[in-house]
Amino acid sequence: MRDAMSDQSISEIRRDLAAAYRLIALEGMDDGIYTHISARLPSGPGGEQRFLLNPFGLRFDEVTAANLVTVDETGAVIDDPYGAGVNAAGFTIHSAVHMARHDAVCVLHTHTVAGVAVSSNQEGLLPLNQWSAQFYDRIAFHDYEGIALNLEERARIVADLGDKSVMLLRNHGTLLLGRSVAEAVKLALNLERSCKAQVAALGMGLTPVVLGHDIAEHTASQYQSMYDSYEQKGKPDPEWAAQLRRLDASAPGYLG
Repeated sequence: MRDAMSDQSISEIRRDLAAAYRLIALEGMDDGIYTHISARLPSGPGGEQRFLLNPFGLRFDEVTAANLVTVDETGAVIDDPYGAGVNAAGFTIHSAVHMARHDAVCVLHTHTVAGVAVSSNQEGLLPLNQWSAQFYDRIAFHDYEGIALNLEERARIVADLGDKSVMLLRNHGTLLLGRSVAEAVKLALNLERSCKAQVAALGMGLTPVVLGHDIAEHTASQYQSMYDSYEQKGKPDPEWAAQLRRLDASAPGYLG
């Protein structure tokens, strides 16, 4: 397997993670100072695991490449330019996923109205359109156990996640994994619009047209092939480049 970080410098990972926080905020997908997006850094000089996380108490639209905090797999601070530390409890799920899934450079967790609504239904996300077909038969589920402070829950989340990159946390929200920060953000944005579309379609009171297995699986495979071309073959990602230009124009401070 190609090293997911071999083509990215630490500065690029910091840039992309700061961009992820800003984009999630721009899309109205943040939840105050709660929820997190984490990114794996290359191992330290002694082989230690290192991750980037937002400073405790900052809104997503205040996160910059320069103020991101470096922590180890337990959430202990290694480097803290801003000086506010991190919400170590909020990193517990992320750390467990990172340590179990070494293919995941980025772990992204949201509590959006649409995401929580869909996660609160037994059927989860239905293949109602091209957006949601991307996730057909590719979503894991984890039952709600209360606010995620119980360290024992981490093993159950990892077990329920398996080898999937998208999870609906029942009655709670969503969890996305990316082989890069860019992939995690794109998955999150597409899942959010899929959830919004489902809430809108079912709210019309008409009869939804659910895509059949063959066409839904074909569409999901098309998306997967495109994503693999960026993550495995190193093809330039024009969608992520466009999102970075969006931030350069609307929120250039994310780099500072």
